Amino acid sequence: MSVALLLAIGGLTSVGLYLITARSLSRIILGFSLLGHAAVLGLLTAGGPPGPAPIANQLDGAASANPVPQALALTAIVISFGLTLFLLALARRQQLLSGEDLVEDDLEDRRIRDEEPEAETDQGADAHGTSAEDDDRFAYDLEDADVATGTEAAS
Repeated sequence: MSVALLLAIGGLTSVGLYLITARSLSRIILGFSLLGHAAVLGLLTAGGPPGPAPIANQLDGAASANPVPQALALTAIVISFGLTLFLLALARRQQLLSGEDLVEDDLEDRRIRDEEPEAETDQGADAHGTSAEDDDRFAYDLEDADVATGTEAAS
């Protein structure tokens, strides 16, 4: 195994992971593409040295090339292509809806993050496990989101 291939795999993986943690969808797409390339290089490197084609009745099994890493690399390419198309569709939809490329915080995630730990039994909870206090907090978060986006809430 070549040291240059190992460095290339490590570099692609590290840059890909760095780009995935960004808030921009275009950087996330590039990060997943780089991770896909790193996976293909890793699989081909793990396959060992090249050998003659594994054609039946022409060679013994030990001298021929191992077809499994090549098949796995082809599968990784197809999966990476499908994931890239899915992320491009999400990016296009985000661009049409909001006009920008950034992934925003979800209101429910923000509510859960800000929520203080409560007792295990809630006396005022309904059948779904939510209380009127939870509904008021969620409505407050929606009003905050409208103020943050510059739109006014309908009263």
